[in-house]
Amino acid sequence: MKKLTYLLLLSTFVSFAQTEKKSTVKFTAKIENRNSDTLTIYGPNRFKQAIPINKKGMFEASIETADGIHQFSDGNESSLMYLKNGDDLSMTMNAKEFDETIVYKGKGAAENNFMVQKALKDEQFELTAFDKESDEFNIMFEAKKKADFESLEKGKLDDTFKTTIKKMMTQQFAGMQSMYKENEAMKKLNGNPSPTFTYENHKGGETSLGDFKGKYVYIDVWATWCAPCRAEIPFLQKIEEKYHGKNIVFVSVSIDAKKDYEKWRNFVKDKQLGGVQLIADNDWNSKFVKDFGINGIPRFILIGPDGNVVNANADRPSSENLDKVLSELVK
Repeated sequence: MKKLTYLLLLSTFVSFAQTEKKSTVKFTAKIENRNSDTLTIYGPNRFKQAIPINKKGMFEASIETADGIHQFSDGNESSLMYLKNGDDLSMTMNAKEFDETIVYKGKGAAENNFMVQKALKDEQFELTAFDKESDEFNIMFEAKKKADFESLEKGKLDDTFKTTIKKMMTQQFAGMQSMYKENEAMKKLNGNPSPTFTYENHKGGETSLGDFKGKYVYIDVWATWCAPCRAEIPFLQKIEEKYHGKNIVFVSVSIDAKKDYEKWRNFVKDKQLGGVQLIADNDWNSKFVKDFGINGIPRFILIGPDGNVVNANADRPSSENLDKVLSELVK
């Protein structure tokens, strides 16, 4: 599951480099039920290193990168990690329970295990707090903020790591508050008539939201440059296939800029994307995008047969809950 709090961190993690000087880290990983035969590390200054699995079933590498926050990806699953010069890290994980089973050992393990546990606490906070009324959310938010900073100070952790994480957490908490306000605004759209659109269809002509009245409409707002959007495409294709012929239509609305128009057309064609493929008339400034308060993508919206909003912030295709929701609604 892609968590809001994780995505907030992921959107800014590359800025948390302590130095541009290259450092060396020894890294090994044993992953059960892995999603890929290649583990990819991303980091500051556009760092990227692919680590293929070896004959022993291990991922092993010497990583030369700047000290700071990094990300590792196993297929469509990702997690943040902290690397500093001289670290000698080993990680174990069961990819079927991705975040819950990550354990680090060796030099640098304390800092990384702190991040793993923090991610789990962040997820729990999201699940319990983001649906609360404003007053209760604010109480829970302030309690979490205090507890997180106290936990960081009490931990036997590298001082530079503490400084880096403090900056990251400050941005994270500001992002959480903004996200909560956006969620509250989105909730007000539920049950009301949906904002409409008329956009260019990849197959020719124009298509309007009203063309689908009488059907459920699952809308994917995305762009070709958006990596998390592209990661959802295989899951969306599976959902489209499962509900083919049912009372639902899948509409993808690209907010690519006009300069990327041909890139969008070629991407849809080359990837053989299904559903109804549309492109918004004015990227982020399109009226439909603004009416739904879309400030980040991918964003998924579910509209009912009557044209009313069922969920202005619907589950992603990669979420198991989406199939549960659609199976109850769509016949």
